[in-house]
Amino acid sequence: MSKTWTPDSWRSKPIVQVPDYPDLEAVKSVEGRLATYPPLVFAGEARRLRAQLARVAEGNGFLLQGGDCAEAFAEHHPDNIRDFFRVFLQMAAVLTYAAASPVVKVGRIAGQFAKPRSSSTETVDGVELPSYRGDIINDIDFTESSRFPDPHRMEMAYRQSAATLNLLRAFAQGGFANLDHVHQWTLDFLKGSPQGDRYKELAHRISEAMDFMRACGVDPGETEALRSTDFFTSHEALLLGYEEAFTRTDSITGDYYATSGHMLWIGDRTRQIDHAHVEFFRGIENPVGLKCGPSLEPDDLLRLIDVLNPDNEAGRLTLITRFGADKVFDYLPGLVKAVKAEGKKVIWSCDPMHGNVIKASNGYKTRPFDRILKEVESFFAVHLTEGTYAGGVHVEMTGKNVTECTGGAHAITEDDLSDRYHTACDPRLNADQALELSFLIADNIKKQRASRNGENNGKLAIA
Repeated sequence: MSKTWTPDSWRSKPIVQVPDYPDLEAVKSVEGRLATYPPLVFAGEARRLRAQLARVAEGNGFLLQGGDCAEAFAEHHPDNIRDFFRVFLQMAAVLTYAAASPVVKVGRIAGQFAKPRSSSTETVDGVELPSYRGDIINDIDFTESSRFPDPHRMEMAYRQSAATLNLLRAFAQGGFANLDHVHQWTLDFLKGSPQGDRYKELAHRISEAMDFMRACGVDPGETEALRSTDFFTSHEALLLGYEEAFTRTDSITGDYYATSGHMLWIGDRTRQIDHAHVEFFRGIENPVGLKCGPSLEPDDLLRLIDVLNPDNEAGRLTLITRFGADKVFDYLPGLVKAVKAEGKKVIWSCDPMHGNVIKASNGYKTRPFDRILKEVESFFAVHLTEGTYAGGVHVEMTGKNVTECTGGAHAITEDDLSDRYHTACDPRLNADQALELSFLIADNIKKQRASRNGENNGKLAIA
């Protein structure tokens, strides 16, 4: 692949999973305006995330990445953002306590508007229309006018992302994330639930530790790491015209950064090595992710790693595996062995969502929670066996009390799906399920830490 790169060099490559805009002049006009807008994130923030991810790649932390399947313009409400952030903080607290090491917090938010689709069209009652590709492209309503790809939606996505980021920064740095408020993060509908009670016990232990520090003369309110937190944003960079418009030159280093989000990832459907998405990603300095599904061969993965992280720098590349609960042992060991043998510095993260979608008997698309748990368990088991480090999890979740994934402590059934099925695309974990998953991950982190500390014959090494 040519070394020459510019923010628009992707335009000379084949591309998939993008809308067919009828009015290309309108697209060009919108992209031109976006290129004059202020960046959403800054290069220094992306570098800070990359440094934190480098420590995860070395086995000294854990990556928690999660959020909405596809953000919706109609759901843009401060209460929704606040409730998501509260659950995310709870998940991070559970994992931090278990890992006894930092948890890097990266949301699928403030930019997760575009979705790849398995088919370019869908048919309902004999009517065929373009598929819904996310609010940045078209509308979910099944009408011809709604499914028309509208480039002006990119500007709406920018404005919504900016407002969301503003609120998230306030939450993260303005006192909401203070560990003294650990009890206040619990949502009302979680109180009295099995996971809510379990979290309450953990919160009590954290509060006792804070009181101990005060007794020793350390004021947690004056300690930056205890009264605020770093929170970063991420999304799948599917709409490359939008991404190009926000690719800016850093005034300090002279490097190119995508300023639409701190971390971007390439989807499993757009990772062709000679196509546009890989071409775009190889030139930006942000930390990036690569979704790895069952069709990815070990040799192809190694070639992609060489293109996306040619200098083999820790923190640059996160491999996000998504196989399905019953396929992890068929595909993950081969990828892990190949990467380990070549000494590649990557973070291995588990996406237990995308390989476990089924269609319920009543027509709803859902994800059985037991399959999600099984994929996570299998992910950790493979890395324990191969002597590599399971460094992250990537989930679709919400702070709302939805009924979209079956199972969990409240045993959501297929008949319950219609109660509160609000997703614009794929089913998400509700707050209770997200917490239950966090405790399962915490247990596996403890096992991994014990093994690394030599309590399991001292055989676990970090790739």
